[in-house]
Amino acid sequence: MTVLRAALMTAMLGVLGCSTQAPTTGGTGGSESGSASAQRIVIDGSSTVEPLSAAIAQKFGQKFQEYETPSVNISGTGGGFQKFGRGEIDISDASRPIKEGELEDCKAAGIEPIGLKVAIDGLSVVINKDNNWCKALTVAQLKAIWSDGSPIKKWSDVNPDWPAEEIKLFGADAKSGTHDYFKEVILDKDANFRSDFQPNSDDNVLVTGIAGEKYSLGFFGYSYLVENQDRIKAVAISPTEKTEDAILPTPDSIESGAYTPLSRPLFIYVSKSGLKRADVAALCKFYLSDEGQDVVSLKKFIKLNADQLAEARQTLQTALGGE
Repeated sequence: MTVLRAALMTAMLGVLGCSTQAPTTGGTGGSESGSASAQRIVIDGSSTVEPLSAAIAQKFGQKFQEYETPSVNISGTGGGFQKFGRGEIDISDASRPIKEGELEDCKAAGIEPIGLKVAIDGLSVVINKDNNWCKALTVAQLKAIWSDGSPIKKWSDVNPDWPAEEIKLFGADAKSGTHDYFKEVILDKDANFRSDFQPNSDDNVLVTGIAGEKYSLGFFGYSYLVENQDRIKAVAISPTEKTEDAILPTPDSIESGAYTPLSRPLFIYVSKSGLKRADVAALCKFYLSDEGQDVVSLKKFIKLNADQLAEARQTLQTALGGE
């Protein structure tokens, strides 16, 4: 009996030992040593880029089943760069280039960021669908409305023919790259936003606010405009003093640059060391693949043109060590 019991215990321990081993995934590797990686890619940052990254992540998970589907979150471009600089995420979505201070934080943490342009966006100035008076605004009018200390309170302060109703303002908060871009090209880089508006880094919240206020005015990425055209609509923007020169954001006007100055590139940032993981490298390549660029169009962003795509692919290839 003693011998039998010992044999049974040995067999059970063998089974338990096998059952507690971590499962491996397929593929050619994810760590620096080239072994398979069971890690999940974490993406965070810009709410403008989030719909694209979420769709890319889903397609990537379907196509590369040896890897887990990446997770995608929103904390604003600035919030994403903070997490990226602390090494908390693998990829940072960004609606503007990384700032010098953010770059210094990365360097201090031993992180070398690689910026990849992945799409083009048209930052859209948006009103409620029931607004039947404001068809166009000039850049000068936008600056007057949004600048700190602005005396403009009502629509009639912009144009006396418009309603004497208070403008309800909605816009990106200071964590958002959209906030920074709008400030730079509309208000001037060193100017400040007025404080009496409703800020948020989540564009879905801004859409809801504008859709619920007849006398509202706000701004966010083009894809959110297209996805909510039954609730909101765009204002044409003129870079000159003449509203007749105003242009609406459309795929053609954004791609050509005619929608100026609010056409802008969108980015993902990845660390050079992170690219040593096979899953991260494969995901970045997928963003810039023909299939990935089709997802860009599907999500109502504008594809990179041939020169932009070639440049982004070369940047990635160089970061990968010339592969």
